[in-house]
Amino acid sequence: MIAKSLSSPANDSKSPFVETQQRKADHIRVCLEQDVQCQTTTTGLENYRFQHCCLPELDWADLDIGSTFLGKALRAPLLISSMTGGTEQAQVINTRLAIAAQTYGLAMGVGSQRVAVESPEVMPTFSVRRYAPDCLLFANLGAVQLNYGYGLSECQQVVDALEADALILHLNVLQESVQTRGDRNFKGLLPKIEQLCDRLPVPVIAKEVGNGISGPLAQRLIDVGVAAIDVAGAGGTSWAKVEGGRATDLRQRRLGQTFGDWGWPTADCIEQIRAIAPTIPLIASGGIRNGLEAAKALALGADLVGLAHPFLMAANESEDSVALLAQCLTEELKTVLFCTDNANLAALQRGNALQHLKG
Repeated sequence: MIAKSLSSPANDSKSPFVETQQRKADHIRVCLEQDVQCQTTTTGLENYRFQHCCLPELDWADLDIGSTFLGKALRAPLLISSMTGGTEQAQVINTRLAIAAQTYGLAMGVGSQRVAVESPEVMPTFSVRRYAPDCLLFANLGAVQLNYGYGLSECQQVVDALEADALILHLNVLQESVQTRGDRNFKGLLPKIEQLCDRLPVPVIAKEVGNGISGPLAQRLIDVGVAAIDVAGAGGTSWAKVEGGRATDLRQRRLGQTFGDWGWPTADCIEQIRAIAPTIPLIASGGIRNGLEAAKALALGADLVGLAHPFLMAANESEDSVALLAQCLTEELKTVLFCTDNANLAALQRGNALQHLKG
């Protein structure tokens, strides 16, 4: 029985589109219903603490958490990270998220649009520009698809459909390894990424999906023209666990369990990349759950902070829940500024209020 489970993946008769769409639905279901968070690997942000200032020379009304990223102004340095698309439920979620991004001046990314390239009729589940006309908006495709027939045309297609300001190329080698029929040929991608960066008229962002980007790897991506890096470190949602949680065969389930805490902590990724690339636009994501943790990531050197799971949970509830989360996150960021005597984010990043806890 075990040998049969290992060698006979379920649902072989499904078309590629149906299988991809079902996978999208499964991802939402598993993230909402199962515990797919890292257990032993943390973000590393718990190793830092802000020095409290009990007498700031500030008026709360003057605090400024505004920022810019890739030349576009934001009212808060927050990104609703890439999550979903391709199903009716995903369309509802993306619409609620886009409304919040527009209302509170946040950036937003959508989930992988590969399913919409395969079946253009589901592109409206991603197309949220009408709800967020001023939002910094990121299209999204898997970098590995450049080894499976995708090129400039497909990348331009998803950017145009979304009216996006940039394209995320996500790097999900562990997720593809766990998937029973994952796309596992990552060989020779850097030259293809370089060609895409040179020809695509919008910036390209390289993003992991929860296992982290090291400093040396970030440098290689920067050298081929990537305009920004999203570290997407370990410590939050584990996509190995997500794939294991939706598995119908023993192989995929076991791999998901074995590699559920694989990856490099978010804080370590930020520090490594900033040490070798002080000016690259940098997004910190991976296990960040509140504005205090976001502030720590910003103080370590991030320019923008991405959150996915908290926004997914809120968007699954209601538009009002997403609005409340956005309000809380901005208030938490302001509270850090106020209690560290920093009037704005630049002052927070220049200062030394963030201390590493020794030992």
